[in-house]
Amino acid sequence: MDRAILLLSVMCLGVSSQPIADSQRLFSIAVSRVQHLHLLAQRFFSEFESSLQTEEQRQLNKIFLQDFCNSDYINSPIDKHETQRSSVLKLLSISYRLVESWEFPSRSLSGSGPRTQISPKLTELKTGIMLLIKANQDVPEIFTDTSALQLAPYGNYYQSLEADESLRRTYELLACFKKDMHKVETYLTVAKCRLSPEANCTL
Repeated sequence: MDRAILLLSVMCLGVSSQPIADSQRLFSIAVSRVQHLHLLAQRFFSEFESSLQTEEQRQLNKIFLQDFCNSDYINSPIDKHETQRSSVLKLLSISYRLVESWEFPSRSLSGSGPRTQISPKLTELKTGIMLLIKANQDVPEIFTDTSALQLAPYGNYYQSLEADESLRRTYELLACFKKDMHKVETYLTVAKCRLSPEANCTL
């Protein structure tokens, strides 16, 4: 009798732990993909900066510090403490919005070599995050506020611009892409950590 109860307990534990194991696997894939995108973003931004004159770098950095990214309209944690207090679903929803906001602008990041990877990798990441959202929610609440997604993505970037203005727009686009991929990497890493209660999720 005791052996039967023990066997039943083990079987139940295996069934209940399967969804957690699946989520952990999906999280690992998503984190790996966004880490790769973040590394590419850092590389593209560094390469662009190195092609500038020192004074151009100083001026562009000064302008960018006073400017903001389109994605800043997407409500997200203001610091690491708020990030750690946010629910897994909230972090996933914000990550989804951030990735989706780059689907159109990322076409301007495309070119030769690794740049051709950006758009398809964003699409793969977006799909993976959606699977995680579905696995972590009972009702669809991600699209309750779509105002941020309806913004024109860097609309004036695609206009015919003077040389100096085009330089600024390119700097802004690359800097914002790097900034947003860092955000998504942070949010997904914290959300993934929540699946391991014994882990220390401190940023």
